[in-house]
Amino acid sequence: MPSRISVIIPAFNEEQSIGLVLTALPQNQIHEIIVVDNNSTDNTSRFAHEKGARVVEEKRKGYGSACLKGISELDNPDIVVFLDGDFSDYPEEIEKLVAPIVSGEMDFVLGSRMILPESRLALLPQSRYGNQLAVFLIRMFFSHQYTDLGPFRAIRYNSLKSICMQDTNFGWTVEMQIKAVQKGLRILEIPVKYRDRIGVSKITGTFSGTVKAGTKIIYTIFKYLLT
Repeated sequence: MPSRISVIIPAFNEEQSIGLVLTALPQNQIHEIIVVDNNSTDNTSRFAHEKGARVVEEKRKGYGSACLKGISELDNPDIVVFLDGDFSDYPEEIEKLVAPIVSGEMDFVLGSRMILPESRLALLPQSRYGNQLAVFLIRMFFSHQYTDLGPFRAIRYNSLKSICMQDTNFGWTVEMQIKAVQKGLRILEIPVKYRDRIGVSKITGTFSGTVKAGTKIIYTIFKYLLT
């Protein structure tokens, strides 16, 4: 692995899980780990700091806002990895996620939770169905076959800068995937393991969160179709 891999972890009230995520990362092979505390009311920041992460705050609520804040704090890496703080992904799989970029073959690698049967079943039904609809629309309108909108992903830093990410909340992942296609990035999906998250999802764990996320994802797809 190259010496300049940066990991961005957006986190909101993840005190139960953030330490597990950071412990599982191969920190000796990572240039920097940035935990973006998205206005948490618990001890997320303290626990992340104790585990060696650099903690920054983003008061504007929203998944995309936290990711954008993390990007603004990067120390000129070669590769940027995005990873959730809920311990649903397996952080140790970062090595296979970045390998196709390190080798020069790919620019953007998405960890898909929809390929391995056991990972797919760990997703909540609303997540599975929402994913299926979103990737169907992307295939129809942008002629690229994704299987997932999973948050565990790696992208070449220069490629990340070229796509000029903007979304501040639920449309973040789909915006990146559509722009990667539009920019002609070399894209690969690989299977990753997935498990039940610790705690309740802030998005698909509630009916209102599910509706808001689904609406924003569909809106984002059509927004970039028309631009």
